[in-house]
Amino acid sequence: MAVNDPIGDMIARIKNATSRKRGKVSTPASKMRQRVLDVLADEGYIRGYQLVQKAGEFPEFEIELKYFDGEPVIAEIKRVSKPGRRVYSAIGDLKPVRNGLGISILSTSKGVMSDTAARDANVGGEVLLRVS
Repeated sequence: MAVNDPIGDMIARIKNATSRKRGKVSTPASKMRQRVLDVLADEGYIRGYQLVQKAGEFPEFEIELKYFDGEPVIAEIKRVSKPGRRVYSAIGDLKPVRNGLGISILSTSKGVMSDTAARDANVGGEVLLRVS
């Protein structure tokens, strides 16, 4: 099945898995998904992920979700820039998520990074999603 929005598909899979209290969730592998998962792992929202390659099938990422006191660490994950409506932000216009308790993930000219890393690098870009 073709997916028009691979990041949106991955977010939906993560939301569904956390609502069902699953420990792991799988999603088809791509470079953009890998970069977003790298940021989520670096910021501590997921335990990690690994590439699973089965014979005769497309590679998948197996994402290990993180829980604290039985509640998912990812309370809310929301797609901002969609295929029908791209959202770009200069670094000065980027607002903090939940007063600094969450992050925005941006696709910049220097790669996919969190909003704090983008502020340090002084670059803006496309706001992919917000996590809190």
